[in-house]
Amino acid sequence: MSFAENRYRVLVVEEDAELRELVRYNLYQEGIEAEVTDDARDALEKLETHSPDLIVLDTVLPDLSGLEVCHKIRTCARTATLPILMLSANSTEADKVLGLNMGADDYVTKPFGPLELTARIKALLRRTSGAHHVESGGRPQGIFHQGRLRVDFDAYKVFADGKECDLKLREFHLLSFFVRNPMRVYNREELLRLVWGRDVDIEARTVDVHIRRLRAQIEADDANPTIIVTVRGAGYRFDPGGLGESRSVT
Repeated sequence: MSFAENRYRVLVVEEDAELRELVRYNLYQEGIEAEVTDDARDALEKLETHSPDLIVLDTVLPDLSGLEVCHKIRTCARTATLPILMLSANSTEADKVLGLNMGADDYVTKPFGPLELTARIKALLRRTSGAHHVESGGRPQGIFHQGRLRVDFDAYKVFADGKECDLKLREFHLLSFFVRNPMRVYNREELLRLVWGRDVDIEARTVDVHIRRLRAQIEADDANPTIIVTVRGAGYRFDPGGLGESRSVT
């Protein structure tokens, strides 16, 4: 089954065929599109060609271990922030700690109730990179092009004045969020929750650092920004009027 547009999309990597289909079916019942595989290398290829909002990853797979796959996901810039829910038959505290230390966001031991797993997936989607669905009504796709700025959501590329910008993945996510939610003011805490999403211990000033980096790439004069505007005492807003020409999203 291929991923559908404008829905949460989950990649399920599970060795047991019956369990794979059970997870897929329960996600479908919740309006979440799932693609399933039992092959780690196939899963890594799918991450290159698709952009799932979350991966459900079994620790035991025929070719690579789930921990190896988790490590590869976390060390690749394009997928470094992808939410990972790990499944395992090992229920010891040491195994859970190992999985979490390798980069998993949640760890569920087998056997588990399908309703509990679905609830955990939905909770993780709300907390992590899928959080922008709440504001934008769908996962960013296609191309935004207005005036000086072009954002290709599918290719993860940004161009200003025809020149490709060198953005870190988090900066791309931040810009994508702004583009999909123009003219609304967000404070640092809201941006941390909606863009960063994770329950991580980072300072709100981290937002300011990423804003500065974005401005240096897309503003004509980053000392006098007209696109990502500071609203004193309130936060930041994305103003398409600073780009010129009419907005186009395809």
